[in-house]
Amino acid sequence: MANRGLRCYQVLCAATETGEKMAPTKKGILERLNAGEIVIGDGGFVFALEKRGYVKAGPWTPEATVTHPEAVRQLHREFLRAGANVMQAFTFYASDDKLENRGQTLKITGTQVNEAACDLAREVANEGDALVAGGVCQTPSYLSCKSETEVKAIFKKQLEVFAKKNVDFLIAEYFEHVEEAVWAVEVLKETGKPVAASLCIGPEGDMHGVSPGECAVRLVKAGAQIVGVNCHFDPLTCVKAVKMMKEAVEKAGLKAHYMVQPLAYHTPDCSCQGFIDLPEFPFGLEPRILTRWDMHKYAREAYNAGIRFIGGCCGFEPYHIRAVAEELAPERGFLPAASEKHGNWGAGLEMHTKPWVRARARRDYWENLKPASGRPLCASLSVPDGWGVTRGHADLLQQKEATTKDQLKQLFDRSKTH
Repeated sequence: MANRGLRCYQVLCAATETGEKMAPTKKGILERLNAGEIVIGDGGFVFALEKRGYVKAGPWTPEATVTHPEAVRQLHREFLRAGANVMQAFTFYASDDKLENRGQTLKITGTQVNEAACDLAREVANEGDALVAGGVCQTPSYLSCKSETEVKAIFKKQLEVFAKKNVDFLIAEYFEHVEEAVWAVEVLKETGKPVAASLCIGPEGDMHGVSPGECAVRLVKAGAQIVGVNCHFDPLTCVKAVKMMKEAVEKAGLKAHYMVQPLAYHTPDCSCQGFIDLPEFPFGLEPRILTRWDMHKYAREAYNAGIRFIGGCCGFEPYHIRAVAEELAPERGFLPAASEKHGNWGAGLEMHTKPWVRARARRDYWENLKPASGRPLCASLSVPDGWGVTRGHADLLQQKEATTKDQLKQLFDRSKTH
């Protein structure tokens, strides 16, 4: 069977190089996962579009779906070409309470943002074998200790758009607290569409100390058919957390599929809060970016752990997703369209003019490379801030008004003691 799969992969490699294309038939997310297929997610739209000048760091809101739809559409297309078969609507932080938080004065509503995001994702998904996912994430209202009813009302408002636009499935993602994620799942499952739930936690668990395994069990019991983690930690740390989830779910006698969409940054020095505690967050993270070859290792580790929904979050660019798709091409049976411009394990370098570069056209060179940072005065690790602030703390109470100079001064002074 393995030899047959390898032969199929080799034939498809040749087909890709000659421009031949496959035309797979679309199936639903659960139909694919139940059949043991690999589903590849897209990358981190928030960071990618911030770098391109369409998202503002700080609020991280997705009004670009309305103001610059061409930029969002193009990024979707690049991830589709790279091998993603989930187009996740760019609805991250698209709740009204987030769009109005800390001085935001957008003249655009959450409904407008969510509707435009769904339309763009569907347009591009229809260009290939991709599904559309509508997503909700943690809210300022939860951090401000609003009630379950108030927080669920926010999710329901977004869900109305997802139902109207008939997305293929739903994702509750980027939750630091399992309690809020459970509330989101309980709302999303009302549509009858498949629900995935993804926490931004590592092996230490959520911000109130609930273990990854217990988090997963609660989410599955709430109605999530797919559970996992996204963001905040590097790929191998996230895979470790999902392994803990899988073990606990199976021990509880429950069934689920598993997903992982990590950062594209190395985070060995992170604590429970993840990369937002790093002093480099968010504008100095580039030295930590994983190479495409690191992504090959991530994809294989995730697959070997039994995870079948494999994608990326902040820092992931299309070439990272292409690397995931190329690593898993033998199992999937095909290469992504973007591999037309990328030789397997650097094979394209065989055409380089310089002989020492042609000598790098081999797998063992790239697999064993230890990249240098080029920064002789920089440390390899940082000391996370670790203020220990989470839901219920006065510092996390949110406000519609802009952060005042006095509030900033208090924060600046406090940062000097940490």
